[in-house]
Amino acid sequence: MSSYISGFYKLSPEQRLDKVTAHLELSDDEKKIIKGEQGFTTEHADRMIENVIGYLPIPLGVAANFKVDGEDVFVPMATEEPSVVAAASHAAKLAYNTGGFTTSYSGSIMRGQVQITNLKDPYGALARIYENKDAILQLCNEQDQTLVAFGGGAKDLDVHIIQGEDEKMVVVHLLVDTKDAMGANAVNTMAEAASPLIENITGGQVVLRILSNLADQRIVRARAVFEDPFGGDQEAISKFMKAHQLAVADPYRAATHNKGIMNGISAVVLATGNDTRAVEAGAHAYASITGRYRSLTQWEIGEDNSIIGTIELPLAAGLIGGATQSHPVAKLATKILQVKTAEQLAGTIAATGLAQNFAGLKALASEGIQKGHMKLHARNMASMAGAGGDQIDQVVRLAAEQEKFSFDDIKQIVQALQK
Repeated sequence: MSSYISGFYKLSPEQRLDKVTAHLELSDDEKKIIKGEQGFTTEHADRMIENVIGYLPIPLGVAANFKVDGEDVFVPMATEEPSVVAAASHAAKLAYNTGGFTTSYSGSIMRGQVQITNLKDPYGALARIYENKDAILQLCNEQDQTLVAFGGGAKDLDVHIIQGEDEKMVVVHLLVDTKDAMGANAVNTMAEAASPLIENITGGQVVLRILSNLADQRIVRARAVFEDPFGGDQEAISKFMKAHQLAVADPYRAATHNKGIMNGISAVVLATGNDTRAVEAGAHAYASITGRYRSLTQWEIGEDNSIIGTIELPLAAGLIGGATQSHPVAKLATKILQVKTAEQLAGTIAATGLAQNFAGLKALASEGIQKGHMKLHARNMASMAGAGGDQIDQVVRLAAEQEKFSFDDIKQIVQALQK
């Protein structure tokens, strides 16, 4: 299978799906689910959340040209924002012939926090917790025998003393290997089950018993070498690097820089039925872990004006549980990715974020971010301006010829066509 497809963006949605189907052997029923012709219903939605009255479809695109750890992959991305999928595909194309994206994964350890207050001797309580570590871990693992059977479960404790406003609190971190699950339910169940024992050991009162989304022992890294996108233009290359340097030094720029990264990451996380808010919270907390909010990526100049990028962030995404199994489109998105483990999934998600960041910096260093974005946004604006389905492509073509992409410009084109 090759994900490198020239002119993929020029094809119709049906033709794109046919291309993906040819590589992945999707059934006719699976194609209908992806197209929204069958599959997800209000009844599905009612089983997932409360007070359901309907559901909100989000466009599902596929980024092409990705090679991750030597394997060609199509990357499903669920997003409402124009230019995101196109930008990721374009960036991946520039990394394809240099080997694509290489990833590494620190493991699938999640933290569950148990907060203990009203302690007479917080340091003594800390010591007693460590003395009873085996009993605490055994109790945690009794809560999920299936996870333990797969080699996961509670593995260790990490105990902290935190100075609150009026007392020293002890916070026990349960270190749980959740394997191919995101793991929130397993970790929370263990934290709650262990709390009475921890109260007896410490003589304190447990308050919070919940996982942390700062998954700093579930780190994914990705790197890639991108071919020179500027044709040797040293000024443009310098602008690229200076844009990155500002994101390292200035939190105001870093926030937007990382938002662009999350455009790609969150789109894949959502497409696969994982928790976008958990991943985003962890990423932004990790960006601040040094005490100053900064870029999640690093960029360097390589040989022949190539640009070398790396990304590092916590990424708690899984293939088991939650909407990853209960949402029919999310299940198919995972099938499109052809990932078998949470490690593979995390690597592909991180690679998408790195590609997204490269595309954003490239645009900022050359024509600016708006030209490409507004060109791709023109279809939305044509529809808003009242263009019929058979007119939208014509409106976009005329807007591109005139290089006018404001809503007023689009509206004038639509009105002229309809006269």
